[in-house]
Amino acid sequence: MALTVSHISKQYGDFTALQDLSFSMEEPGVYALLGTNGAGKSTTIRIILGMLSKNSGEVLWNGESFSPFTHSVGYLAEERGLYPKYKISEQLTYFGELKGMRKPDIKSAMDYWLERLELTEYRDKRPEQLSKGNQQKIQLIIALMSNPELLILDEPLSGLDPVNADLFKTVINEEIKKGKYIIMSCHQMPVIEDFCEDLTILHHGRPVLQGNLNKIKKSYGRVNLAVKCEEDIIPLAAQCGLNPVENTPELTTFRIQQEDQAKQLLQRAVENNFTIIRYELREPSLHELFVESVKKADGEEVVAI
Repeated sequence: MALTVSHISKQYGDFTALQDLSFSMEEPGVYALLGTNGAGKSTTIRIILGMLSKNSGEVLWNGESFSPFTHSVGYLAEERGLYPKYKISEQLTYFGELKGMRKPDIKSAMDYWLERLELTEYRDKRPEQLSKGNQQKIQLIIALMSNPELLILDEPLSGLDPVNADLFKTVINEEIKKGKYIIMSCHQMPVIEDFCEDLTILHHGRPVLQGNLNKIKKSYGRVNLAVKCEEDIIPLAAQCGLNPVENTPELTTFRIQQEDQAKQLLQRAVENNFTIIRYELREPSLHELFVESVKKADGEEVVAI
């Protein structure tokens, strides 16, 4: 199976919301769709789901035109989409019927997911009686209960406390192991790094960075040096031509031009009997790649990462 988004564009009069976007998923896993506010992420998702017409391009599933009415897809929207006055059980039944599920299958899926997401006690409650986090969990059930092949998750961890965020992550990992195709949009870069293999970063409606995340990082090399010592490392680093780009109680981070600088700093720290708690050379984070690609697209000067 494969999902292919090919040269899709969307215009509103003279305004271009999305320009010539293409990407594909050849194997199950998570594809990250990222971007600044108003970059075109929601437009892309709505075009894939058939909620919005496109001016050009096509969306294919296994080489055929994709339609949410004929193909199995689950969608977790960023906005709350529950009916506030109806019981949770009534709404899950309704959305299951919209997906063409039989009533015994709806009941079985409802029982399983309410228990799996620790919501059994809320079966006969109304959404307005639930916290925002529990409402988000109900929306995840709606996306998953028909066991779709394609999942689109838009800000899936929105409104969740750390415990429930971990529960969501566990469920997403379970869906990956089942062989699901997942498109995820999320502003929490560490979450994307936990899950995604390939990505597109959008800015002003056009892609500014695309590809395999690991390959992109490796192309930059290990350019970040993170250090934590009981002593102040900054004066010693200055002797090696290194200035901190970030200094917090937890870590001091330097940009290096070559790894010999890092080795030289480590040697001097040992010679001066520094107590080294952490010393790590690493590739740039997704956050850093995101900021650099957006600034380059805007023609702004960027400190090399």
